[in-house]
Amino acid sequence: MTRQKIEIKKIDNITARQVTFSKRRRGLFKKAQELSTLCDAQLALIVFSSTGKLYEYSSSR
Repeated sequence: MTRQKIEIKKIDNITARQVTFSKRRRGLFKKAQELSTLCDAQLALIVFSSTGKLYEYSSSR
């Protein structure tokens, strides 16, 4: 059984949109941390939510 491809479009349900944002934000930050560790790279990641809240990640040595 394979994963189904989802259509990329705006999620109309506000609650579902917030849940998806939170999950994908965590995944993005995890990938940034992995990239920083594996490649010994310095990374900075800034994400703004639809409400204007700021989320940030920066790698350090």
